[in-house]
Amino acid sequence: MSGLEQSLYALNWNNYIAVVIITLITYEYMLQFEKEVQFVWERQWSVMAYLYLVVRYFGFALAIICAVWGGLFYIPEAPCYGLFLFMQWGFSVYFCLAEVVLIWRLYVLYNQSKLILYVLLGFFLPVVALYIAMDIFLWSRPSAMSVQEITTIPNTKYCLASHHIGPMPAIYASIPVICFDILLVVLAITDLRKHLKERRGLKMKPNTYVVMIVRYHVIYFILNLASQIIMAILWAHPSTVVLKLVVLYKDTVPLIIVPRFIISIWDTHANDSCMQASMAFEDCVCWTSPQQLEQLEIDSSELRKEVE
Repeated sequence: MSGLEQSLYALNWNNYIAVVIITLITYEYMLQFEKEVQFVWERQWSVMAYLYLVVRYFGFALAIICAVWGGLFYIPEAPCYGLFLFMQWGFSVYFCLAEVVLIWRLYVLYNQSKLILYVLLGFFLPVVALYIAMDIFLWSRPSAMSVQEITTIPNTKYCLASHHIGPMPAIYASIPVICFDILLVVLAITDLRKHLKERRGLKMKPNTYVVMIVRYHVIYFILNLASQIIMAILWAHPSTVVLKLVVLYKDTVPLIIVPRFIISIWDTHANDSCMQASMAFEDCVCWTSPQQLEQLEIDSSELRKEVE
């Protein structure tokens, strides 16, 4: 395949994937908009509501920029390079925001323990510093990455990013991030095991929200592990098809899943058949235990609060 044919082949794949990205992210936005109005705009504002709006709309904007970059629409080389840096730094910001959501959920699971919160923040801040350092080292240096304008046929131009170093720095940088996610998963599963043991002793069903939060921690760990592997693949100069499929995953799945994690808990609470529920939306409590065990559950600190 000649150089011109290879460029046209890459451009066609880029445009196909871009259309898929825009379709998926727009469909997801419309699908969740009614729930967003119900659970965010018509309710009392809370920390989790603000986090939801940030990951929802920042992720949406990030996905659209990723879709149009590189060929779907013509962008001159200079702004093309700036948008590429914005995309890479933007994904780091997005993943940090997702970690904040998980930290907040763990803080809730552990009965708003200040110790857990401070320990997690103590480990999280070096992860943030690592993201910043690697964004500078991997993406912001011309010797590591550059963007060039490719001309295929008259009046058809697109931007192409070129990586000048191997995948090993990205692999080494992903190890502390994965270790931090493992810590979050271990803490969540530990709390779930304790919760299940206590509930079996009281002959009660597990709290729905505890199970959901732990499930989401596990899913996010798998999701982030896949994302870290994908970032390393991008530096390994894969084939055009592999590259575009990897980009499709990276530019859609994390940006769809994280907002769904948040809103699904609100949706579950709204549709739950509770014997008694708190009126404050940001401090919703669902008591699913039999009436005669409610006081025992409170005295045993069995009641779990979902701070939204």
